[in-house]
Amino acid sequence: MLIKILLLVLFFAVMISVGFYSRRHSTNVNDFVLGGRKVGPWLTAFAYGTSYFSAVVFVGYAGQFGYKYGMATTWVGIGNAVLGSLLAWVVLGRRTRIMTKFLDAKTMPDFFGKRYHSKGLRLTAAVISFVFLIPYTSSVYNGLSRLFGMAFNIPYAVCVVGMAALTCVYVILGGYMATAINDFIQGIIMIVGILAVISAILAQNGGLIGAIMQLSQIPSDMPATMGQPGAFASFLGTDPVNLLGVVVLTSLGTWGLPQMVQKFYAIRDEKAVQTGTVISTIFAVIIAGGCYFLGGFARLYDTPAIYNEAGKVAYDAIIPAMLSTLPDLLIGVVIMLVLSASMSTLASLVLTSSSTITIDMLKDNVIKDMDEKKQIVVMRILLVFFIVMSVVMALKPPTFIAQLMGISWGALAGAFLAPFLYGLYWKGVTRISVWACFAVGILITVLNLIPATKFIQSPINAGAFTMIAGLVVVPLVSWITPKMEEGEIRFVFDCFLEKHMVEQKYALPSEDSEK
Repeated sequence: MLIKILLLVLFFAVMISVGFYSRRHSTNVNDFVLGGRKVGPWLTAFAYGTSYFSAVVFVGYAGQFGYKYGMATTWVGIGNAVLGSLLAWVVLGRRTRIMTKFLDAKTMPDFFGKRYHSKGLRLTAAVISFVFLIPYTSSVYNGLSRLFGMAFNIPYAVCVVGMAALTCVYVILGGYMATAINDFIQGIIMIVGILAVISAILAQNGGLIGAIMQLSQIPSDMPATMGQPGAFASFLGTDPVNLLGVVVLTSLGTWGLPQMVQKFYAIRDEKAVQTGTVISTIFAVIIAGGCYFLGGFARLYDTPAIYNEAGKVAYDAIIPAMLSTLPDLLIGVVIMLVLSASMSTLASLVLTSSSTITIDMLKDNVIKDMDEKKQIVVMRILLVFFIVMSVVMALKPPTFIAQLMGISWGALAGAFLAPFLYGLYWKGVTRISVWACFAVGILITVLNLIPATKFIQSPINAGAFTMIAGLVVVPLVSWITPKMEEGEIRFVFDCFLEKHMVEQKYALPSEDSEK
């Protein structure tokens, strides 16, 4: 117990110290929200990765999908690394940085408003972000209850409030830079933690070969195997179609999430983009691949501890049941791992939400003549407000909110992914097509929440369908609706033609060279 407490105290001290250190880098809105667009590759890559993978992945998704699909669930981690990290950086990284800098866009709604010359799109995107980001913030507390109960016998409410308060302090003090530095530290903890846990779990089960052998011997007459011998040790598992839905939602979804894409707004230069791509991909391979690989052995821990009072499997209990057999020191490392994963995601979400509401809704619409100091003050106030809301939802989540958290990725990415992606590359995107994508993304999400109109049973598959629908809707509607004015389009895409040593569309300059 002493070891675990000392590790937590050290962890909290470092987080707060970083907040005070970063305070001097948050003197204006650009610094507070984007770190002055001078953030290096390591900090950006780790900020992207730690915002991507929270306790929901480690405790919730890894346990649930590992129990359902066995070793095949590792494909989800591979998809996260290749599609959610590598291709996201390659396709979005440079062009996002160039266009958002040129348009002076600080948030995703701000980008939509300036890229498509529409104040209405900007306000609507801000509302969508608020509605679906805030419930998602409460989901990052998932998994903490059982882990803290196992390690410290601390009530869930105390854990949630403590984590939220600590996150609130360092984000308010240092803004994006404090978040990025702490994300780097938390990312290192996550890497060490997941590697240590995997090694320990495999050692308990006779090593890699021994553990896989045990999975292959699970009787094929169990309903979950669908009659397939060695189902949980197989290449594609028992249900490859639904497994593909998980891969699409958890990988492609990052392309349209505001808190993820805004990491590209802040990166420093061309070299940082290239280096960050490699670092982010390796990080995702280790964390996502490791989490889902670990979850693949869930069936080896099919004990009474993972069942609820109704006799059904409580998926959030699977990973804690696996970890409960570890030595105290490793349990302390795991607690820091889950705290790191949760706090980094929470910090990113509340910073994104507060900046979006301040810049895109309040400034010039509700509060006139809102100078830099006022914007930072309002953002800090909203940070506290959003964290309090997330705590309230996490402690007493209504049924509707609980459903909303599960599909927030699909709703946000369904509405934003296609207009953002096409908007970076294609001059032919029309304003009406963006409105249509917003409507389709939210409509599908809402209809699938209502039992009477529910047409896709799995929220995961519904989210994946919503994203793909948006990618189809935008080009179709753009081809049949009036184009934007030539001058508006030329103004936006001229940013790629600026000359440095080569055209900027081939190489992103550093801030110093721009001066």
